[in-house]
Amino acid sequence: MTVLSVNLNKVALVRNSRDTTSPSPVEFAALAVSAGAGGITVHPRPDQRHIRVSDCLALAQSVDVEFNIEGNPFSEPMPSDRAGVADYPGFMALVEAIRPAQATLVPDGNAQLTSDHGFDLRKDGDRLAPIIAQLKDWGCRVSLFMDPEPDDMALAAAIGADRVELYTESYAVAFAKGDYTEVLDRFSASALAAHEAGMGVNAGHDLNLVNLPQFTIPHLLEVSIGHALTVDALRFGFTESVKRYVEALAARASG
Repeated sequence: MTVLSVNLNKVALVRNSRDTTSPSPVEFAALAVSAGAGGITVHPRPDQRHIRVSDCLALAQSVDVEFNIEGNPFSEPMPSDRAGVADYPGFMALVEAIRPAQATLVPDGNAQLTSDHGFDLRKDGDRLAPIIAQLKDWGCRVSLFMDPEPDDMALAAAIGADRVELYTESYAVAFAKGDYTEVLDRFSASALAAHEAGMGVNAGHDLNLVNLPQFTIPHLLEVSIGHALTVDALRFGFTESVKRYVEALAARASG
């Protein structure tokens, strides 16, 4: 069964709009798990615009499902410009301190609002290989954020990745236009190629309650959803929204 991993970035973003401790990512992680989520995801940015280092440390102590930390493995330390907020130590230093179940590596720059492309392993593969080896030595499962390019899946496996996370924006855009069959076929081919190369398959970005049941690619182990789920939480409530996403995944499995 495909696991729902709830991304808590937007919960932290609301908290950071004021100098307060509410809403608490730890509290909402517990709510997500009680509603059926099988994982918790965070993507701490160097500027700590939403999830902070302190959140990662607190979640690591409280979460009793798989904890997934996303980020750019090449990100450097960055001093905090907000009183009472610890400096960002760099992605690798943070992961070394926490050693989460999964580390998802994403090639995003500091100025990006959100992740918008996967790794080019022909360019970055040699740099990533020792980083992946180090993360695995720390006990982390390593997932690479990748575009749905079937021929690139073997490249990810060759440098030691355990999983790939397929970047699903192109599927969401095509679905919204009502013509997504060809795009979905490309995701299915990529998932099959990843599986045949010995890797697991995750997916995320712009998946929602409408398009998720039709995202019927094979071998899908995990979806990470944050923005759309948070928007739906404004409509239905947070706990109810998590339950609806779990149901949407079940509908996908039976479709």
